[in-house]
Amino acid sequence: MSHVSYEKDGRIARITLNRPEVMNAISMRMPADIAAAVAEAEADRDVHVMILSGAGAAFCAGYDLTEFAQAEGPNPGVQDMPWDPMQDYQFMWQNTQDFMSLFRAMKPVVSKIHGFAVAGGSDIALCADMTVMAEDAQIGYMPARVWGCPTTMMWVMRLGPEKAKRMLLTGDKISGREAEEMGLVLKAVPAAQLDDEVEQLAGRMATVPINQLAMQKMVVNQAVEMAGIQQTQRLATIFDGITRHSPEGMMFKQRSEQMGWKQAVQERDQGTFDWTTGEELPRRNR
Repeated sequence: MSHVSYEKDGRIARITLNRPEVMNAISMRMPADIAAAVAEAEADRDVHVMILSGAGAAFCAGYDLTEFAQAEGPNPGVQDMPWDPMQDYQFMWQNTQDFMSLFRAMKPVVSKIHGFAVAGGSDIALCADMTVMAEDAQIGYMPARVWGCPTTMMWVMRLGPEKAKRMLLTGDKISGREAEEMGLVLKAVPAAQLDDEVEQLAGRMATVPINQLAMQKMVVNQAVEMAGIQQTQRLATIFDGITRHSPEGMMFKQRSEQMGWKQAVQERDQGTFDWTTGEELPRRNR
């Protein structure tokens, strides 16, 4: 688990996304490392609760676009045309299932968000049972504008349709404070209080027998499953592949190769570029 660290601290397992030099951007191997860490905590009869966090300045800045977008040529996320949808689906569905190991685990998981939990990083954070954010942290799924569809689709399960649309039809980022007000996360606290808040919550749950924790989590999860989360995720994963291979998605990949992913992302998020024509948008359309 070179891109995720694991530490056992009494009854608490600490799972840490561990690529701080790139704000814990998701690499090819990170999803499997997350699932492996969850499996280790699940197998340990002394562990009652997991805390998921990120090393360094952020929780997770999403998929590593240096690896997936800026590098020239095909990769597991972007194929040459004509593309094979099922090859893409197999790759992204595995990542989705690795992230969802947090949700499916019998033991509760608390995600602790500082800095950013954006794009694919929000997919990871929202798969936890409870999410606590610093008030000044940012969460959002900006690739909803171009080049992505959130494959875990926990936005709609947490927010309902109207507020999920508000986030996914704009690709906006919001602060921890607004995320709490919206009902996306359990709580937002001042950054200096984040560690203590999460420790108190995890410590409280750690006093409950494992079997009790498992039963309560499973019965709540069943309600989410009955609402059709897996079917929604299958469609979202298919659509995610389409977004990366649509004309606009391929234009984003080309722009990232030519100008660097940072400029492409800035143009996407600020709405200053037309991904159909490849031209700068008139100011009135921004």
